[in-house]
Order: sequence, then structure tokens, then C-alpha cells
Amino acid sequence: MKELTTKPLMNIYKAISDFQQECPVIHKGTTGHNYTYADLPTILEVIYPLLKKHKLGFIQPLDGDALKTIVFHIETGEQIESSVIIPQITLRGMNEFQSLGSGISYFRRYALSSFFGLVSDKDTDAAGEKATAVFIKKHKSVLDLTLAIDMCESLAELKKLHTLNSDLMNDGIIALFTSKKANL
Repeated sequence: MKELTTKPLMNIYKAISDFQQECPVIHKGTTGHNYTYADLPTILEVIYPLLKKHKLGFIQPLDGDALKTIVFHIETGEQIESSVIIPQITLRGMNEFQSLGSGISYFRRYALSSFFGLVSDKDTDAAGEKATAVFIKKHKSVLDLTLAIDMCESLAELKKLHTLNSDLMNDGIIALFTSKKANL
């Protein structure tokens, strides 16, 4: 009997790399919340055939207040996992169940984009300070503010955004500001 002597995770890393070489830009220009992006159904429509071709799959189970993304290699069982906490906030105009559903969809889309290196939204970094400045303003909704917090690239931007949006502060938004501050 021949013993399998592959390096740990070698097959899944190769499959993900091959997938990335074939995956096109998915950004289709869906507009919402001051930016353009590819929605989750569009992303899935593009990646499902490529995942199948490269013998990859994924699941995104909820684990308490976290969304896990587990990518696995179908033939070897090798897997890689990541997790993100979904802030427990109620968005303006939505009840808490609708807000949670919106958060799950949002984080599913971004988790897949991050995991596979997908281009699924407009790269505002290339536009420089002018594009960033669009997000440093008074926002009408918690969702818009959440996206703006994510776009901040400096403590000065984060502080200005916080000052301009003090009326939208709740426990979830404060936690996002604190987390972003720790990562800048």
C-alpha cells in the first residue's frame, strides 16, 4: 500500500490558486449605499461553475453571532475556515430580524470576496482621497455608516466620521468603531 505524502493543505491551496486564475471580475455595478457592487446571487452565479471545475466547495454556517466560511477540497477533504462576527444592530426602517438577514447577506458576500480574492465591488482606493472623502460625511442610516467605517484608512478619518455621525451611535456601531480603531 502506498502512503500519501502530500504537504498539508497543498491540494486546496492549488485548487484555490487555479480558481483565482480563471475567475473574472464580478463587479457588475449594482448601486446602493453610495457605492457599486456585485450582489450575492451574481457572485454565486459566477463562482459555482469554477468551484465545481476545481473541486472546491464552501458552506457558510452561523455559529452564534458569527458567520463561518468553510472552503473545502472535495477530493481530499482539506479545508480552510474563517469567521466574522455579525454586529447585532437594528437598521433604520427594519425590524431586528430584517436587520440580521441584511447583515448575514452582507457578510456572506464580503466573506466570499475576501476568501477567494474576488473583485466584486468598485475599487475606491484607486481614486484616492476624493473617493474616501465621499464616505466621511453625515450618514442617513446605520448601514451606510457601517460601510463608511469599513472604508476609513486612518484614525483621523475615523474620528471625523464618528464626530459627524454621533446621532447614529448604538452598541453595534460603537463596537465597529472600536474594532476599526484597533486595526488602524
